[in-house]
Amino acid sequence: MPGRPRGVTVIALVVAAEATALLGAAAWYGYELAIGAPVLSFWGAVFTMALLLAFAAWLFAVGHFLFRGYRWTRAASLVAQLFVLTVGVPTLTGGLVWAGLAMLIPALLAIVLLFDKRVVAYASRTGGSPPAV
Repeated sequence: MPGRPRGVTVIALVVAAEATALLGAAAWYGYELAIGAPVLSFWGAVFTMALLLAFAAWLFAVGHFLFRGYRWTRAASLVAQLFVLTVGVPTLTGGLVWAGLAMLIPALLAIVLLFDKRVVAYASRTGGSPPAV
C-alpha cells in the first residue's frame, strides 16, 4: 500500500471540520430548545437536532476511514461536499460572503483532491475480509 498522500489528510481534516461545525450547530440548536425558543413543532425540532448529530457522526466516521484508506469514503466525501456546495452558494449569493467562502473553498478543495490519482490509489482498501471463495 502506498504512503498516505497529503491530499487524504487535507480531505480528512476538511470533513472533520465540517462534522465539528455540525456538532456546534446541534449544540446551539439544543441550547435554543432548552431555553424555550419558540418552535412550530417541538418534536420536529428534536428530530432536526438528531439529524444534525447523526450527520456529524457520519462525517467523523467518513473522515476517519478516509484517513485509513477505505474505498467507500471517497463517494461519501464527495456527496458531503456537494451538500456543502448546495448550502454555500446560496449563502454567498445571499450576501453572507465570508460564511459562503468558508463553506465553498474547503469543499471545492476537497472535491479537487478527491480526484487526485494519489488519493484514488491510496483510498482503495476494501475492508480486509477474507475472500469468499
